[in-house]
Amino acid sequence: MEEKIVISGREITQEDINTAIFIVDNFGNFSRKELANTVCECLDWITIAGSPKVEAGVRFLEYLESIGEIILPPKNEKMAECARRAMKAIPITDRTNPKKEMTGNLSDYAPIELKVAYTQGSIELWKEYIERYHPQKYAKPYSSNIKYLIKCKTKVLGCMLFSGAAWALEDRDKWIGWNEYDRSQRLIYVINNTRFLILPWVKINNLASHVLGKAIRQISKDWLKKYMYEPVLLETFVDVENYSGTCYKASNWIKVGMTKGRGRQDRHNEYLSSPKDIYMYPLKKDFRKYLTGEKEPIIRRRG
Repeated sequence: MEEKIVISGREITQEDINTAIFIVDNFGNFSRKELANTVCECLDWITIAGSPKVEAGVRFLEYLESIGEIILPPKNEKMAECARRAMKAIPITDRTNPKKEMTGNLSDYAPIELKVAYTQGSIELWKEYIERYHPQKYAKPYSSNIKYLIKCKTKVLGCMLFSGAAWALEDRDKWIGWNEYDRSQRLIYVINNTRFLILPWVKINNLASHVLGKAIRQISKDWLKKYMYEPVLLETFVDVENYSGTCYKASNWIKVGMTKGRGRQDRHNEYLSSPKDIYMYPLKKDFRKYLTGEKEPIIRRRG
């Protein structure tokens, strides 16, 4: 194998390819997901929580099929239909109609809480608010993510989304001290504040910076509970053509540079977007040691 192939941080070897070919040839009655699961188990290709990297395994098998090494079973049509439904427009209902203007000070609305959207109903409500009021609207998160509803008692004040970090950012990677290998192995410990919405009728003084502070204190615990490991660094992007990043500055986020006008997961310079300021917030003082392998992050193994 002449070309270097890296999938989900793993450099694919000829032995890996031979193992995958053997599994596909001998377990022809398996689905794509079952084949990927078996390949991951045989190659010890697992997440830090100890479960097989099935999505990466599927990408590996589909790559092998694309170069003619294997023939995979047809894709599961039921799952494909679910994916197609997920891409349909988010319905807008009366429940997210504009409300009476909310003004005043934080103390007038205490306690303000970040509630994880995890039930089907709360997730659909979160999607609807984002689709209706966020300038970038709703887009399905690329990877691991946590959605928050910003609430005061029963009232929704806004929404937040944290998800996987951008693949490669020159200014960020230089600030961290990353080489390509370290980034490929430890990118999961950086997460992105992908969406932040205060609803347009909510005009409570200093609410945005207050919510960011709560998120900084809460996200590590929530991420560990859901994904079995703790992030050590936050990132976000600010569109300088429309925003000044005031709430991030007020919450002591650090501006480290600008993006190059590529999409967050663009590894091949294919998708253009407007350049944005990059802001970072360390969740641990010695985050660089975690991100360069000098220290091991907190991981909670299943079972």
